[in-house]
Amino acid sequence: MTEVTADIAHTSADVQSRLVQHEAPPRFVVQRGLFGGPSTLIQDDLYLHIGSGRAHRSRFEVSIEANSKVDTNTYFGRFPASYWQRWTAVAEVRVSLSYNGSGRFSLIASDADGRNRTVAAVDVDGSGTTELEGALDRFVDGGALWLRFETDKGALNIRDLAWTVDSPAKIRPAAVVICTYNRADECAETVASLGNDTQVVDGLDAVYVVDQGTDLVEKRAKFQDTAHVLQDKLVYIRQPNLGGAGGFTRGMYEVTEVVGAEHANVVLMDDDILCEPETVLRINAFANMTVDPAIVGAQMLGLFHPDRVLVGAEHADLTGPKVGIPATNALVNASVVKKKQEIRVDAGYNGWWTCLIPSEIIAQIGYPLPLFFQWDDVEYGMRARGRGFATVTLPSAGVWHADFSWKDWDEWHRYFNIRNGLLTAALHSDFDGRVLFRSLSRDLLRFLVGMQYGLAFTQIKAIEDFLNGPAAFDDGGVEAASGIRRERAKFAETIRHSAAHAPDLQSADYQIANAAPWPSMEGLVLAKRLLQQLRGRLNPHPVAIASRDAHWWHVSLFGHAVVTDASQEGVRVRRHNPELMRELLVRGLRAQWKLRRNAPVVREQYRDAFAEMTSRSNWARLFGK
Repeated sequence: MTEVTADIAHTSADVQSRLVQHEAPPRFVVQRGLFGGPSTLIQDDLYLHIGSGRAHRSRFEVSIEANSKVDTNTYFGRFPASYWQRWTAVAEVRVSLSYNGSGRFSLIASDADGRNRTVAAVDVDGSGTTELEGALDRFVDGGALWLRFETDKGALNIRDLAWTVDSPAKIRPAAVVICTYNRADECAETVASLGNDTQVVDGLDAVYVVDQGTDLVEKRAKFQDTAHVLQDKLVYIRQPNLGGAGGFTRGMYEVTEVVGAEHANVVLMDDDILCEPETVLRINAFANMTVDPAIVGAQMLGLFHPDRVLVGAEHADLTGPKVGIPATNALVNASVVKKKQEIRVDAGYNGWWTCLIPSEIIAQIGYPLPLFFQWDDVEYGMRARGRGFATVTLPSAGVWHADFSWKDWDEWHRYFNIRNGLLTAALHSDFDGRVLFRSLSRDLLRFLVGMQYGLAFTQIKAIEDFLNGPAAFDDGGVEAASGIRRERAKFAETIRHSAAHAPDLQSADYQIANAAPWPSMEGLVLAKRLLQQLRGRLNPHPVAIASRDAHWWHVSLFGHAVVTDASQEGVRVRRHNPELMRELLVRGLRAQWKLRRNAPVVREQYRDAFAEMTSRSNWARLFGK
């Protein structure tokens, strides 16, 4: 049963009076000037660039020495003018600041080609405040605004920098929803990062923490301290583990129970991010100003490589089905210190590491599917776009999340990636069985020749369960999550070992084998490797293969390979097993052929069940309400 811990937090009813539209101030702060990050792990060059001379940076203040030049042409320092011109009716932006000393402030603009121009400039000497204005009128294809500070013989101190626009008629209420499962320390840290930023907290009406674990966040001292700061804005909810989809949907459920279809912004946020509170302020401000309700998402920056963006904006390919397809002209795994996002790109969806969804969209398109894990955010973004609601992935708004490239795909969650991808394709595409068969069979063969038998089983099980129809989703994915872990454990190569204690390899004379480039005739090479594996014509000598070289066309040359896990936390031992390979090949092709043959029927089954699967009553049942 669901529990709400009243001694630490409050119920949704307690915040009901807060979740109403607010009177707007004369000017609306849409972006603050920051000069340093929220953690010592984050380099300050993401906030302020020192071109020459010296400057001393802190979070909200910078002191610039004489004969220096610095600017905010940085990831968090740029104002994404192109996105504001495209999606809002705002005609101009004003930047104001307080200063002490002498120097020149210049407002600089760029265009889609990265060419710069000065929009406005002012010289100051003494102390006081000043402001510069820039029209949002020449940025449709791309470009941004930022500030340049120059000193001559004197020093200059800057603080209280803010980008403002004319206020909307009303300010929408906003609620953050953080879903967590046994990441109590990380979740407490994320909540604390919000609670420690007074201005961000002032712009929020509620913070929902949906705890689905057994290691409870409420027991952490840091969370308890933040609870006293947030007071009746904090709502702490316990419920059974329904995955990310269930945790985030619970927050949507609670907020819309209070506001219905009225104007409100629901900000979904992962528990294990390194949070930049400013991002919440920026996406919330942007959503207040869009001409029509839109999903507004933050970009994902790498936690291990904080200057790198995962992808500027993403789409999905439902013929695979595959996610994470970069939008045209989007940066991909690139340093945002070295490269600027000048060209405006359009997203098909945004990951829910931090993503804002207006309540009007929830009211019109319903709640997420009970997918437990993966594709819930993709499907929801595609569903919204199909109903005329855009997704905007906003540059200069980012959070840090564990790098996806350091996550090994041979894990239990690949089951949900495949099964839920098929469901999304059934709902939002032609669902051509022949196309799906080609894509899925190619993947199956790659898994098998690469001696990833557990991963092949994972794909097969996902397809078989999907073919069972909507009833497979009745429990929100709880049994599937435990079942796939249990069954995958039977396959030896799914187990990660310490590199120093890998089985049978302490005294083995194994070699390090580097991979050849990607084959130009991929289909022929795959067929050749399949025959070699089935006939056992392999190099029997044990080899070690680095994660970067663990491609199917390379691993398949050997009968015994120790492969570094993508996480770099250990290794997997893959051994050729021809009997198991044949068994999985027959079972897999049988499941895929059944999918090809029955695709139209299965598609209609899911489309018929869609309204019930996403209904408030179905989620209430899953929540135990």
